[in-house]
Amino acid sequence: MKENAMAGLTPRQKAAVVVRLLLAEGGDIPLASLPGDMQAALAQEMARMDLIDRTTRDAVVREFCETLDRVGLSFPGNIEGTLDILGGHLSQDTTNRLRRLAVLAGKADPWDRIIAVPIPQLRELAMLEATEIAAIMVSHLPVPKAAELFGVLPATRARQIAYAMSLTGGTDKATLRRIGIALLQALDTLPSSGAIDASIEKVGAILNFTPSMTRDEVLAGLDQDDAEFAGNVRRTIFTWTNIPQRIDKRDVVRVTRATDNETLLKALAGSKGQDLETVEYILSNISGRMADTLREDMEAAGKITVKEFEAATSEIITAIRQMEADGEIFLISGETGEDETEETQPRLAAS
Repeated sequence: MKENAMAGLTPRQKAAVVVRLLLAEGGDIPLASLPGDMQAALAQEMARMDLIDRTTRDAVVREFCETLDRVGLSFPGNIEGTLDILGGHLSQDTTNRLRRLAVLAGKADPWDRIIAVPIPQLRELAMLEATEIAAIMVSHLPVPKAAELFGVLPATRARQIAYAMSLTGGTDKATLRRIGIALLQALDTLPSSGAIDASIEKVGAILNFTPSMTRDEVLAGLDQDDAEFAGNVRRTIFTWTNIPQRIDKRDVVRVTRATDNETLLKALAGSKGQDLETVEYILSNISGRMADTLREDMEAAGKITVKEFEAATSEIITAIRQMEADGEIFLISGETGEDETEETQPRLAAS
């Protein structure tokens, strides 16, 4: 296809030309978001094509740009994208019902919705469902989220699920879909404690980035008003002070590498009181040469203001959270309650 006129190209071939050009220019095209059959058709079309002359290429691009200019509005073409656009304008009950109907109609993957379920509700499912079903559910979660779920499960239950994961790897796609739909239906029957769980997570997330003095005052007040709620909020908080308890010593080097030296130095030099434990924890788990250099720099740093310290530690915590989301490190669970040992009855058959 060396000197084809543009009129000889099919719409699919024109699409292949545009994609090839964008990729050649270093564009990041989310082709994986297309339906599988469309991805395959595009790849097959590109495999059949040879050379396109510059005149034809420019004509295809010009037509493509003109088409885009004529577009007034675009719609997602699927229920998930539509619900994202509508945001909070629909009630949660309506949103859940629409997603459930899309799954039952075969227009959505049930596992996409399960992956987005908050940890407290996933924990309820993991405790209530048959061990094999819970194992399949956990195996479909992103590694950081699965690790977080394991962190809030009783040790006995986590061990049962981990072993069952080795026995359920060969489940076929049709069965996986039925299990996903059944889990969604089970999710809708759980007690509606989501608002409470959401408020705990929300308060914890806010306090994570609140100045330490304000955070301590708020938590002290919560202790007086509702000690149980205050305890649950504390378990969601992860700050500079919590690093020795939540970061494995083997991951300290990764954290320091993800932080620029100036920010790390301000956090270390500005630490006082109980935060000095974090300083020693970090310095004792990096190379001796780097620790000695940081100690010297801390002595020469002079006075670090509270504002500088808070900004530096907030930046480091943000970096740690991103590393956790990317699966580079795993935070040690902040759960302090005793393991539960009560056996639970399965509610869902693996069929």
